[in-house]
Amino acid sequence: MSPPPSSTTRRSLKIGIIGFGRFGQFLAKTMIKQGHTLRATSRSDHSHLCEDLGISYFRDVIKFLEADNDVILICTSILSLQEVLNSMPLHSLKRQRTLFADVLSVKEYPRDVLTKVLPEESDILCTHPMFGPESGKHGWKDLAFVYDKVRVRDEATCSSFLKIFETEGCRMLEMSCEEHDRMAAKSQFLTHTIGRIFSEMEIKSTPMSTKGFETLVRLKDDTTKDSFDLFSGLFLCNRFAKQELKNLELALEKKTFRYHSIGHSYASKLCLALKFQTQTGHQTGKGAESKDTGIAFSDGNLIPKRQLEFGFHGAKSGLTKGHKFWEKHLTILVFIGRTKVQRDI
Repeated sequence: MSPPPSSTTRRSLKIGIIGFGRFGQFLAKTMIKQGHTLRATSRSDHSHLCEDLGISYFRDVIKFLEADNDVILICTSILSLQEVLNSMPLHSLKRQRTLFADVLSVKEYPRDVLTKVLPEESDILCTHPMFGPESGKHGWKDLAFVYDKVRVRDEATCSSFLKIFETEGCRMLEMSCEEHDRMAAKSQFLTHTIGRIFSEMEIKSTPMSTKGFETLVRLKDDTTKDSFDLFSGLFLCNRFAKQELKNLELALEKKTFRYHSIGHSYASKLCLALKFQTQTGHQTGKGAESKDTGIAFSDGNLIPKRQLEFGFHGAKSGLTKGHKFWEKHLTILVFIGRTKVQRDI
């Protein structure tokens, strides 16, 4: 990781924005303040807003591409990126050496799409401002800005673009798209997943809320302000997200299993919580075991003896992932996130 040279001279850029939604508008206001010339195009009509901000709005995509843009900034949703770029007549670009920069929350996916779709002469800068309209509403100082110079030959234009964020006090972090996605899966994706789970649970402040609980309520509120498209993209377009979801599921299983054994002998707690019945077994001080097979549950599922190692306050190993009760009751919160993604996409 290395920041761009702070000695780089900033020059005014002509920046064209594709996708003038909430995030595009958020970035545009700072760029205008710094003296850059902005153009925009979007599926929705934002001509009145652009007029108020002093931005040239193009309904015609061809005319937008024919404008003399130093930088084309892609602010589409993750899931619409491929469709938007495929629909654009990129041969109409007036300046072949245009710098294309994206601000999507995943990085390997846009890198692959841009290198495949854009003309070979175009430069590519993959970026991710690690903040948004909520977290950055009071300024960008000390907020992280991640970037990867995927294909940059015009260093002057690239440096001037990065200077926009450096000038606002961002922490400039240069890293590969792969490294970004690996870290983002462990941080941003998990944050949004937990926030969405809390939303499904409909948690809300109470008169006796602790500060810790209020933090969880704010997490729910902040993450659900973002579109479900964003959450879906964080999962579907980051190859590391699936493993983190599995890790979250396993952690929940582990903790829940432990809670069932605290304060009681493991065998008696298992009797109460999971309602198992022994199968030709016998009682011992360590639990109820079948002589041959292990523990049988009322729903017909078996836990092999070799998979159980009882302790007085907990188990070193427990129910297998496939157990029906386990799936239905102990991991339901994690499955909310997974099934909703599958249902809504």
